[in-house]
Amino acid sequence: MTSTRLWDRAAALPVPVDGRRRVEVVALPEGLPSAPDLFDFMRDAELRFATLRMRILERAATTQGDHATEIAVMLRHPGAAKVTTTRPGEAVGGPYEIWISDGELVRTYASAHKLGTQRPVRNRPRGLDDPDLPGTAQVYQPVTALPAETLPETFVHPAGYCQNVLATGRCSVLGTDLVNGREAILLSCDHPRTIEMAGDRPDHRIDLAVDRATGVILRLIETIGDVVTRHAEVTELAPDAPLPPAAFEFVFPAGTTMLY
Repeated sequence: MTSTRLWDRAAALPVPVDGRRRVEVVALPEGLPSAPDLFDFMRDAELRFATLRMRILERAATTQGDHATEIAVMLRHPGAAKVTTTRPGEAVGGPYEIWISDGELVRTYASAHKLGTQRPVRNRPRGLDDPDLPGTAQVYQPVTALPAETLPETFVHPAGYCQNVLATGRCSVLGTDLVNGREAILLSCDHPRTIEMAGDRPDHRIDLAVDRATGVILRLIETIGDVVTRHAEVTELAPDAPLPPAAFEFVFPAGTTMLY
């Protein structure tokens, strides 16, 4: 199934008076959805669980060679999230980065440089929820924020990615697959146009695997020509997983230099 219609419903789900949003599409019907229907389902991914434990392995081709990163995510609605980034295969005690938020404060720490930050959550620009704005100008508001422009943000909050990247190319729903034991819907996007100039080539392609149960992205592959430039896959996904009481506690290590 193929669609070239621009999808602009990232912020189309209204927030009711009680403040609790509910999914528009509870479950995908049997068979393959159209690309717009799949995007509607993906938009509400984070509303289908109260807690989440997820691990992503990313391999990317860079000017310095292949680069692998492992990202561990813990999330509890509303507001609590922790993202830990490490290098797979590093010895115990190797460099790591932490991003942690309780919905009011965001703290970050980079062990390689012993640098930390602590700041209030940034306010959203005013007027983004104006109903007179066109759909393409409206922005998805997450229940629990994750670090911007990262794989956890893209995988758990895919609405903006669907609207601003995938919908700018030619999307095709290809079939189904199993990704680490979970059923996934496969989607390809040829030549998305909302990208960095370095990748603006007619042979640029994005392939996704979308979890059929939650709408979370399970796999993302970016290809230019025959070369895979990025391969990111969820190696662990546990919606509504029990989290330890201290999951979101963090104390800056001794010797940390605070930037702000």
